[in-house]
Amino acid sequence: MNETPMANRMAIGLFGKRNAGKSSLINALTDQPVAVISDVAGTTTDPVYKTMELLPIGPVVFIDTAGLDDSGELGLLRIEKTYEVLRKCNFAIVVADIETGITDFEKDFIDQLAQRKIPSVFVLNKCDKGAPTSEEIDTLQKSIKIPLSFTSVYDGTGIKALKRKIIDHANYEDVEPALVGDLIDSGDMVVLVTPIDKSAPKGRLILPQQQTIRDIIEKDAVAMITKEHELKHTLESLKNPPALVITDSQAFLKVSADTPSEIPLTSFSILFARQKTDLAEMVKGIKRIEQLVPGDKVLIVEGCTHHRQADDIGKVKIPRWIRQIAGGDIEFHWAAGAHYPKEIDEYAVIVHCGGCMLNRREMQYRTRTARQKGVYITNYGMLIAYVQGILSRALEPFPAAKLALEENDLA
Repeated sequence: MNETPMANRMAIGLFGKRNAGKSSLINALTDQPVAVISDVAGTTTDPVYKTMELLPIGPVVFIDTAGLDDSGELGLLRIEKTYEVLRKCNFAIVVADIETGITDFEKDFIDQLAQRKIPSVFVLNKCDKGAPTSEEIDTLQKSIKIPLSFTSVYDGTGIKALKRKIIDHANYEDVEPALVGDLIDSGDMVVLVTPIDKSAPKGRLILPQQQTIRDIIEKDAVAMITKEHELKHTLESLKNPPALVITDSQAFLKVSADTPSEIPLTSFSILFARQKTDLAEMVKGIKRIEQLVPGDKVLIVEGCTHHRQADDIGKVKIPRWIRQIAGGDIEFHWAAGAHYPKEIDEYAVIVHCGGCMLNRREMQYRTRTARQKGVYITNYGMLIAYVQGILSRALEPFPAAKLALEENDLA
């Protein structure tokens, strides 16, 4: 469980005003000195992450955040970081000092959580200063719409009860759907094509490949791994054809040529786009790229940060392909990691990576925000398949996306 990727953990964020005791509380919940604590308000500046196992939920990540009432130019930046955390949270813990109590500030934030459909619990912390009476507790509980807890990190009061409330009120179904498991049956063979080039990490497979292998094994199916130049030999050596071939998008053309047409084929990037958001929506993004005109702006987004290679996919290849499609001078901007621009109205289309480092809530937020602002969005793998003329084949395993493709006449 310690090796579970961050994107596959239930994200539990701690939110509240400065000096409410959020950092002390996360230390108590994880039983480790994760966050720096101080009596000085605003000690936490950047989000602090701590992964652990919380049974029966499983792998979780607790996230300590800066105070929502921070002020000044830097304070506003910290608040923005806090709201970036909120986008990815599956559960929220709203924290307040028991002496301050529940104010309109916390009630307004709880309303935001309700609008975002994020399950939550309210914690009145530092109750060693004075525990409320049962009548006061009843009054407080009636004033808010979420479960209420009382804690003290100094004597451990309420910490176990708070964990129990998290377990009882967390939405266990708010997890990412299968990556590939619903496309195959027990005993099936799946061939994974994993190029090893200069951008591949030394000594290991990249995260999308690792997670796909794990999903196949959990289905009691068989994963066979090969490089693109050995694929033809691999397929010829099999007694029965595989149920599916999955490739790195950049090897699409060769893999498509070497894979018989009756064998389903797709890419890691397309699988992740399907798991985390809406493939049909991304088909529309491809159509929008066809309609670009000189002067249009395109945003290219990656969910992680990495050292750029000379022929980097996001910085070099995708801009080149889009210019070839659009036949004009297109302006490109880039974003990476947790940062996602709030002002995206200026862009004609967004091209996003598969999002293996982002959880489903974050990717759905990005897709939903684009849709609301009338900005089209698509995916690296889908763009590459389109450029190489095999998008229809790559979407064959996904009927809804294939239908959207045919309706948009992109096959």
